[in-house]
Amino acid sequence: MNNMNKTQLLGMTPEELGAFLKEMGQPAFRAKQLFQWLHQGVPFSGMSNLPKTLRSALEENCTDNPVRVLETIKSKLDGTIKLLYALPDGHIIEGVLMRYKYGNTLCLSTQVGCRMGCAFCASTLDGCARSLTPAEMLGQIVCANGVLAGDGEGQKVGNIVLMGSGEPFDNYDNVVKFLRILRMEGGLCIGMRSVSLSTCGLVPQMRRFAQEDLPVTLSLSLHAPNDDIRRQVMPVAKVYAMDDVLEACRYYIEQTGRRVIFEYALIHGVNAAPEQAAELAARLRGMQCHVNLIPLNSVPERGLTGVTEREVDAFRKALEQRNISVTRRREMGDDIEGACGQLRRRYMKDGMMKDAAQAQE
Repeated sequence: MNNMNKTQLLGMTPEELGAFLKEMGQPAFRAKQLFQWLHQGVPFSGMSNLPKTLRSALEENCTDNPVRVLETIKSKLDGTIKLLYALPDGHIIEGVLMRYKYGNTLCLSTQVGCRMGCAFCASTLDGCARSLTPAEMLGQIVCANGVLAGDGEGQKVGNIVLMGSGEPFDNYDNVVKFLRILRMEGGLCIGMRSVSLSTCGLVPQMRRFAQEDLPVTLSLSLHAPNDDIRRQVMPVAKVYAMDDVLEACRYYIEQTGRRVIFEYALIHGVNAAPEQAAELAARLRGMQCHVNLIPLNSVPERGLTGVTEREVDAFRKALEQRNISVTRRREMGDDIEGACGQLRRRYMKDGMMKDAAQAQE
């Protein structure tokens, strides 16, 4: 059977696996066994406590992991690993595995590309091809654990950031199911306090998510101190005003008790002046929040350039002087196209160039 048509078991809960196996005439206890094997990244052939006939049937009709690692690139600067993944339908996504003293963090994708159109983001340049399934999100983690095992370190991914390609709340139901399975015992068992979810500010979904009992760290891509500037770089700002977005953040804080992180990409000549920092501080005053300053990775296709270290320091100090918690994001994987979408675009471009050359032969 073609892999595209096979059932993705990794995205099923133990209850769903039980119902699936029941239809195959299998006892209920097999569901727990299968769930554990799947999240350990073991192929059907290696699931030693399952009957051989069941393993063969699963291999023929199902997929244990719909994601496979196509390419890995390791940074010589800090050990960060860029992962390029292949999906069953031929689409390509990417992730970043970052090593910190406190453990391993995986930045994963929720969609193939993105349709939000933020001017500073490479992953949105080609639009969104489709959303990822829960199995394809979980599969990225399983693959990353396999890469770590291959390094012989005996470590696993302990923290997740949904900051790769895609807008998580544009794939709401699949992301929520992914998160619920992520924390289940017997699986990857990663708690919600070890998860950060980044959104460009889809207000209705933000308010709905506050009621899901999934207290992740909410990161809002803000990138501007006012609506005028935000509309220049983020099309979503034309739909949801900054006041409404910030009010949704306050609601999330109230419902979950978690502070909100504001991601702020500093763009030269657009949003990086000290007076703009002062305006931002006024908007955030009194909120349980933190500002994460991100020197822009230049996006030539958009004509946007980054800032100098002097500009970063001046902006940071302007916020600190107004009692706003702020840090400068540590840059990871600068030598391996660490920013979201860059490696995928390079891979796709190289592939198209190769195809064109072959066509001319």
